[in-house]
Amino acid sequence: NDSSSSKKNPEHFHKLRRACLRRGALFKDPLFPATDQSLFYKRQPPPGLTWKRPREICKDPRLFVDGISTRDLHQGSLGNCWMVAAISCLASEPSLWKKVIPDHLNQEWNPKRPDLYAGIFHFRFWRLGRWMDVVVDDRLPVSEDGVLLFCRSATPREFWSALLEKAYAKLNGCYEALEGGNTAEALIDFTGGVSEPLSLDREALRLHSDQRRALFQTLTKVHECKSLITCSIRSVLECGLVRGHAYGITAVRKVRLGEKVLKTGGTSRLFMVRMRNPWGTTDWTGAWSQRSEQWQQLSRAERDKMGLVVRDVGEFWMDFEDFCQHFTDVVVCRLVERTLSEPDVNKVTAEKGGGKVNGVWKVELDKRSRCGGCINHRDTFLHNPQFMFEVRAKEEEVLICLQQEDRRMWRKNGKGENLPIGFEVLKVEVNRCSRVQCVVEQAASSIYMDSRSVTLRGTLALGRYVVLPTTFLPGVTGCFLLRLFSHSRISLRELREDLPSPSVLHCLLPQPTVVTTVYLRRASGLSLPKQTAPDVYAVVRCENDNVRTRVFKESGNPEFNLRTIFYRRYPNTDISVEVWHIPVPSHAAHKHTGLMGFLCIDRYTAEVCCGTRSSVRLDSRRPSLRGVEAS
Repeated sequence: NDSSSSKKNPEHFHKLRRACLRRGALFKDPLFPATDQSLFYKRQPPPGLTWKRPREICKDPRLFVDGISTRDLHQGSLGNCWMVAAISCLASEPSLWKKVIPDHLNQEWNPKRPDLYAGIFHFRFWRLGRWMDVVVDDRLPVSEDGVLLFCRSATPREFWSALLEKAYAKLNGCYEALEGGNTAEALIDFTGGVSEPLSLDREALRLHSDQRRALFQTLTKVHECKSLITCSIRSVLECGLVRGHAYGITAVRKVRLGEKVLKTGGTSRLFMVRMRNPWGTTDWTGAWSQRSEQWQQLSRAERDKMGLVVRDVGEFWMDFEDFCQHFTDVVVCRLVERTLSEPDVNKVTAEKGGGKVNGVWKVELDKRSRCGGCINHRDTFLHNPQFMFEVRAKEEEVLICLQQEDRRMWRKNGKGENLPIGFEVLKVEVNRCSRVQCVVEQAASSIYMDSRSVTLRGTLALGRYVVLPTTFLPGVTGCFLLRLFSHSRISLRELREDLPSPSVLHCLLPQPTVVTTVYLRRASGLSLPKQTAPDVYAVVRCENDNVRTRVFKESGNPEFNLRTIFYRRYPNTDISVEVWHIPVPSHAAHKHTGLMGFLCIDRYTAEVCCGTRSSVRLDSRRPSLRGVEAS
C-alpha cells in the first residue's frame, strides 16, 4: 500500500464519488483491491471467503442504525482488540468520532435516492501532526456462512464499524497488519491526543491505601477532562478477565454504601470503576460482577441513584481495590485542546541535497542531519536535531511527547518494527539561541523504547531548555513528531545554526573568536543582622550584551543559578557581574536603588565552557562582594 495515497485531501473523495456517479458504476479501490493481498501476508484466507457489498449482505444497509454506540463493535476473527477498544472509547464521544467519520450524514445510504450511492466512503486518521483522509470502497470480506469476517455491529444492517476497520487496515497495509498492537497507538490515530502510561505497582497499591486513593484521584481528574482511559493485564487470571486483552474505563465513581450492603452498620465510601470489554462480554466474576451478592442487595432505583449504571453490552463494574489487584497497565489518552507549540515534522536523512519531497524536508549532510544516537554516544549525540523552549514562570509542568512514524504498513515486506526512540532535555544558558555544543546539565530524560510514542511529564524551573529527540543507536533514521504541552504558552523552535545569526549592526564588526559561559551561582551576606533583606537582582555584562536575573524578594542570600553564554569579539575585555537592590518604601535605609557590589572576571582565564573554573578579582573602584560565587 502506497502510504502517500492516504494523504489525499477530502476533495479527492468527492472527486472520485462524482466520477462514479457520472459513469453509473460503484467504486472499486485500485489501491486496496478486494483480493487476498489486502487481507493477509502470512496466513491463508479461510475457505469460502468472498467479498460482498453491504447490499449483497442485507436488504436495507445503513452506515448508522440509531446512532453510534459501543454496541456496534464486535471484534470478529482478527486479533485487533487494541483497535476495537480504542474505537469503543471513540464511540462514546460524538466530538471524537465525527472527526474520524467526516460528513457522516452525507455518507449515509439514502433509500429514496439509490442512484446517489457510489459505494465509496472516507475516514480520517491523525498521523504525525496532520489528519489524513483514507478512501475505501464498500466491499467487505465475508465468511463462508455469510457473516462479516472481521469487525461488525450487533445490528446486521449497520456497517460503520466494518468500513472504519477497512480504512484503518488500508492505512496499515492490510487486515493482518492490525493483529497485535497497543491501544494507545490507535487512540492517538483516532484523536490526535497524547498517550501517557500510568505506573501500576500492584504490590504497593495492595499494601498502601493512600497510593490507591492517589491513583483513583488521577483517574477521576483525567476522566472529568474527557480523556480516554484503557487498561490491560499481563498475568494469567482466574477471575474471568483476559490476559493481554485491552479494556476501556468508561466511568469512575466514588459512592457511599449503606448498612444494607455493608452489614456492619454505618456507611462507607466505595471507589468504583466501570470497565468495558470490546468483545461485548462481561466475564468478570469477582465482587460487583453481574450476578454478585453485592448487586443482589441493591434495587434498580438505588443503583441509579448511586450512578452505578451499565450503558452498553460488555460493561461491568469493579471495586477499585480489585482493579489495582488485577490490572497491570493503564494508558491515558489526553485530548489536546490547544497545542502550545506548532508540531514540527522532520525527516532526518543521510542523503545529500536539500528540498521538499512529498511534503517532507530533506536536509543536507552535515551535523544537523546526522542521527547521533542516545547520550551514551558522546561523540555524536549533539549531532541530533535540537529544539529549544523557555520556561518563563518560576516553575512549569510540561508534557513532552516524541512520536515516530508508524511502520506497521511494512510488515508485509518483512519489516515494520518500531525504532527504539527517546529524548533528552538539557538546561542551557538563558541567552542561548544557537545549537548546543557541550552538555552542561541534564534536566530530564525519557525512557528509550520501541514504541510509536514516548512521553515524559515533569516540572521544570525557570530557564531555557533544549530537547534532543534521538534513536537509541547512531545512524538509524526515521520521521518523527515532537510535541510540547504546558499550562502557559511556550514556544518550541528548532536550533539550526552553530553560531548566533549576527544582526545588521554586528555584520560590520569582527567575527567572534572566543565563547565564554558564566555561571552565577549565589550571593550571601547582602543584609545586615536585624534588618529586612532587600529585593535584589544581578546583571552579567560582556561587551554590548547583558543578562539580568529575576528579582529575588527580600533575600540576603539569593540563589541566582544563572548560566549565560557570550560570543566574544574582543576577548581582552572584562566580563562584569553586578548585584543591585530595589528600594523598599517602608524602610528609610533603602531609599535609593543602588549597586550593591561589582565583580570583574579576569580577562586572562581559560574558557569556562571547557570546564575549568575561572578566577574572580575584585574591582577596588566598586563596592566589593566577597560572598558572590561565580564560575
